[in-house]
Amino acid sequence: MKFLNIFFIISLLCTFSCKQENVKEKSSVNVDIAEKLSIETKGKVVIHENFKSKNVIPRNVEVFLPSGYDTSNKKYKVLYMHDGQNVFNPKTSYTGIDWGVDETIDSLIKTGSIKNTIVVAPWNTERKRFSEYMPEAPAEATNNPEAKAALKQNTGFDSLYSDEYLKFLVEELKPFIDKTYNVSTKMEDTSIMGSSMGGLISLYGICKYPEVFGAAGCVSTHWPVPILGEAYIKTLPSTLPDPKTHKIYFDFGTEGLDAQYEPFQKQVDQMMKDKGYEEGKNWITKKFEGDGHNEKSWNERVHIPLEFLLQ
Repeated sequence: MKFLNIFFIISLLCTFSCKQENVKEKSSVNVDIAEKLSIETKGKVVIHENFKSKNVIPRNVEVFLPSGYDTSNKKYKVLYMHDGQNVFNPKTSYTGIDWGVDETIDSLIKTGSIKNTIVVAPWNTERKRFSEYMPEAPAEATNNPEAKAALKQNTGFDSLYSDEYLKFLVEELKPFIDKTYNVSTKMEDTSIMGSSMGGLISLYGICKYPEVFGAAGCVSTHWPVPILGEAYIKTLPSTLPDPKTHKIYFDFGTEGLDAQYEPFQKQVDQMMKDKGYEEGKNWITKKFEGDGHNEKSWNERVHIPLEFLLQ
């Protein structure tokens, strides 16, 4: 139980990473990229409020349509990103700094660095965030009576709901996006990405639905969840998707929570090699010296995973 209590403290730190940095101005890093390239970013964010679901709590879903979005013939790739309140808008972001994904996507499209892409960003529900983002694998770990009791005590829920969250994405949100927007429905044109616990659910998503997601971006992946984290890592050799048709991005910093990640990431990297992934081709792991566990750091390097996932 001692380890489980530590586990929830860590998870709550991940949920409210805004506590780490008292910053309230939106980082200009990605805007600067656009300015240097003399590019105007005129894309728009469409908000679908209180999106209903049979699987999870209703939530806002934001959709970024890049500059020049065309409803006629060109089919756009789709990137699904977790923690949607942090992706485009500094006013709703936990730290007052968003990822700047809208400006970055627009800039990368206009320079030809990535294919035409829209971004779909469902919000998290704060209190249930951990329960929705922690992989429900292996079952013997997640269904442990002590784990369930600790979950109830610390989050108000006695189970994990990541399978339900992924059903929401795959069976409810994706069909809506496919019908509403001018997008490709192909696996190779559909990616999933997030940070911290969002990195875990992105990896779980591509492993559980390899026929849906062709690429996953796992930024500052929060591996060291006591008991459950190690147990989940051990499932990867048998669940990682086919390297011939999929690609996966990992990264981590060296400050704050990210300082814990390297030993775990090395284990996962070896599993990637054993599965047949080739670093630099269909898999990347990057280490960013001095980067912390916060939106400021993710904003500054978000163009790197986006280029890899959306080329």
